[in-house]
Amino acid sequence: MAVSYKKLFKLMIDRNLKKKDLKKMTGLSYTTIAKLEKSETVRSDVLDKICCGLGCQLNDIAEIIPNQNKEQE
Repeated sequence: MAVSYKKLFKLMIDRNLKKKDLKKMTGLSYTTIAKLEKSETVRSDVLDKICCGLGCQLNDIAEIIPNQNKEQE
């Protein structure tokens, strides 16, 4: 399974927020924000900071993408 953070960036667009705004609201580094853009692995405390900073829930910013190939499970 993979995690997609497309919902986070859609939420940012809807709220007219830029990456620098997310950085300021959460204290995250640009490196961490870049990892989110690439849907790379981030720690759970990063997701917590985003949810607290944006006043949202985890399912508002992330989505679990199941594997397409069942043999990998």
